[in-house]
Amino acid sequence: MRIPRNLGLAFVIAACSATVPAIADSPAQQRFAATGSIAIAFTPDDRIDRLTVAAIDGARHEVLVLAYSFTGRSIARALVRARERGASVRVVADREQARALPQNVLQDLVTGGVDVALDGNFQAAHNQVIVIDAGSANPTTITGSYNYAYAAQRGNAENVVGLRDNATVAKAYRDNWLRLAARSTPWPGAAPP
Repeated sequence: MRIPRNLGLAFVIAACSATVPAIADSPAQQRFAATGSIAIAFTPDDRIDRLTVAAIDGARHEVLVLAYSFTGRSIARALVRARERGASVRVVADREQARALPQNVLQDLVTGGVDVALDGNFQAAHNQVIVIDAGSANPTTITGSYNYAYAAQRGNAENVVGLRDNATVAKAYRDNWLRLAARSTPWPGAAPP
């Protein structure tokens, strides 16, 4: 669309806002108070894998994971350790990535007592989220672009944001995890469907 110069910037802003809803008006957007602390890290310089393992090692009651590709053995071992300590540990992974990556650690998780389900309801279940102890006074929510994979640490430019002690954010992510898990298929055993 060509806009005459004499109409000015005010017209352009008004015309755009009349046809495209503002992000702030989106009914799906959720806003939460900034509480607790925020930690950020970037690969390859920061050891996101170690930071993630340390957070899981601190879990007391529950660890919920949404994963796209999951080949990271150290993170898988941390999840199994959390399960062995008595925490409820549940993973929902992308079904197509489970099929495409024979080196995934999903069967290792199942063997270690972790509940695993596959999400095939989307073109890509591209979430990378870990929610730790969401119902407690000191929850942790970890999210970002970082896949739980060796390549994410060694070869990619990735990021994570860790939100500690923000119960409202942890609850929102836990609620989302529960919605996605309810529509997922339990891990079938030795091979993804």
